Amino acid sequence: MDEYGNTGEERAARRDEAVRGAVERGLLGPDAPIVGLLDVTGIRESARELRAAFDAVTAPGTPVLHAFAVKATPLVPVLRLLREEGIGAEVASPGELALARAAGLSPARTVLDSPAKTAAELREALALGIAVNADNPQELDRIDGLMWSAVSRSPLGIRVNPQVGGGSIGATSTATETSKFGVALRDEGAREWVVRAYLERPWLSRLHAHTGSQGIPLALMVRGVEETYALAEEINRRIGRPQIDTIDIGGGLPVNFASEATAPTYTEYARALKAGVPGLFDGRYGLVTEFGRSLLAKHGTIVARVEYAKSAGGRPVAVTHAGVQVATRTVYVPGSWPLRIAAYDGKGRPKSGPEVVQDVAGPACFAGDLLAEGRALPLLDQGDYAAALDTGAYYFAHHYAYNSLARPGIYGFVPDPQTGGVRFATVRDPQTLASIVAESGGAHVGALTTLHTPGSR
Repeated sequence: MDEYGNTGEERAARRDEAVRGAVERGLLGPDAPIVGLLDVTGIRESARELRAAFDAVTAPGTPVLHAFAVKATPLVPVLRLLREEGIGAEVASPGELALARAAGLSPARTVLDSPAKTAAELREALALGIAVNADNPQELDRIDGLMWSAVSRSPLGIRVNPQVGGGSIGATSTATETSKFGVALRDEGAREWVVRAYLERPWLSRLHAHTGSQGIPLALMVRGVEETYALAEEINRRIGRPQIDTIDIGGGLPVNFASEATAPTYTEYARALKAGVPGLFDGRYGLVTEFGRSLLAKHGTIVARVEYAKSAGGRPVAVTHAGVQVATRTVYVPGSWPLRIAAYDGKGRPKSGPEVVQDVAGPACFAGDLLAEGRALPLLDQGDYAAALDTGAYYFAHHYAYNSLARPGIYGFVPDPQTGGVRFATVRDPQTLASIVAESGGAHVGALTTLHTPGSR
C-alpha cells in the first residue's frame, strides 16, 4: 500500500478493465495487434506521493522542484499531465526540450542536463532562463563565453560524480569511478578545481549529482547525496557566503519489477535522506529532483495479440507483436531487465487455468526476440493477448525500429464511474506505413542513383 492508501491490487484491477475495454473499443485486435496503455490515475497518484514525501521532510518555505526525467517517457501528453500535478521537466537533448516546451513547461521549471550540450543548445537555454548543469570543464568554458556576451536568468551549476560506486546493472550506474557523467571528484585535483570554479564565478549557484538508477540500493543513493552536500558546504565555507543555494540530487529511484508492490517508496527514500543528510532539509538549500522511471513504470502496460501459438522442442511458444521494438533492454539483457507477463483471453479478460512453462516471443526476425523465456503462465493460444507489465517508462515510448516495425498507438485511461467501464484518450497515434517510408528516405528514392564514381559509366 502506498502513502495514499492505494494498493497494487487496485492498480491491477484498473489495468484489467483497461485491457478488456481496449479490446471492446477496437483499440486492440486483429487490425491493431499491439498497444500501449497508460493509467492516468496511477500517474497522478505517483506525482502526489513524490511531492508529499519530500514536503514531509523539508523545512517550510523551501523551494523544491521535482523535474520529471523526460527520457523516461518522452510523450507530450504525459509531460502536460505531470505539469498539472506540479512536476517540471529535466531534459537532456534539444528534442526533449522541444517536447517540454510543447507541453507548456515553463523555463523556470525546466533543467537541462546532458554530457554533450552544443553551443547552440547552451545559447538557447541561457536565453530562455532554463537551469543548466555543466558536465565538465570544457563545457563550463563554453558557458563562460556565453555569459560574457549576454545576461542570463538561468540558474547555473556543475554536475559532479561522487564516485561512490555502482549497483547491480553496470550500464545504468552513473557514479562509478570511470562514469562518463560529471566531474569525477576523487580524480587528482578535481575537487579543488570544482571549488575554484565557484570561487571565480559568483553566478554559479547550484551543485548537481545523480547517483541513483535501477539496481542502485537506497544506501548508495544516500551516500552520493551526502558527498554532494558535503562539497556544497565546503564551497560555501571557502567562499564565506551561501553562494550555492540549490542542490540537485538527481533521481533514479529503483522500481520493483517483480510484483505489483511499489518498493522502495518515495517516503522511504525521503526519510533515508533526512536521516543521512539532515542539513539538506533545514531550509538553507533549495532542492531539485529528477525522477523518471519511478513515476511512470508501474502505470504503463504493453498489450500484444498472440498471432500464432506453436511449439518447439516440446515447449509452447506464443508468437506476439511485442518484442525488441518496444522492450529492447529486456530482449537484449533479460537478466537485468526481466518483465512480468500477464495472460488475457481473446476478449481481454484475465486468463485462468493451469500454468504452463512457455516462451513469449516477439515479431522480429532473430531468435533472441523473446519477452519471456520459460515462463509459467496460463497457456496462451492464438487470438489471446500477452501483456508486458510495468512498462510505462523506457519501453513503449522508446521505439527500436527493427524490421521497420511500426510504433504502437498509446492510450491513457481512467475508470468511468457513470458506465462502470473505462474512458480512453489518445496519447500517440499508431505509426502508419507511409510514415515509416518517409522516415526511411522515401522522399529521396533516387538520390543514390544520381551519384556515379569516376569510370562507372
